[in-house]
Amino acid sequence: QVQLVESGGGEVQAGGSLRLSCAASGSIRSINAMGWYRQAPGKQRELVARITSGDSTNYADSVKGRFTISRGNAKNTGNLQMSSLKPEDTAVYYCNAEIKAMDNMIRAYWGQGTQVTVSS
Repeated sequence: QVQLVESGGGEVQAGGSLRLSCAASGSIRSINAMGWYRQAPGKQRELVARITSGDSTNYADSVKGRFTISRGNAKNTGNLQMSSLKPEDTAVYYCNAEIKAMDNMIRAYWGQGTQVTVSS
């Protein structure tokens, strides 16, 4: 079994910063890509940022220049550094990872989500 656990959410004032972390554990052979999605009340879940095993990144237009995704120093971890936060960034943020398990099957996994609230 594979699990993703997020941490680092919370409440911050507009203009502030937060750092989200995601740790994958379990029967992992490799991680092909890790990403962050968010879902605000009444809206669809959207991609925020994604990084591949080759360090290729892509970002939603709304967060370019403000958010930075990276692979963590520890194995099977990733981070999302969020700066210049705006009230419209308020959402539940989910970690997603495309993982090759020990059975060599590639599956997508989701974390439980962490709340980010930006007050004006």
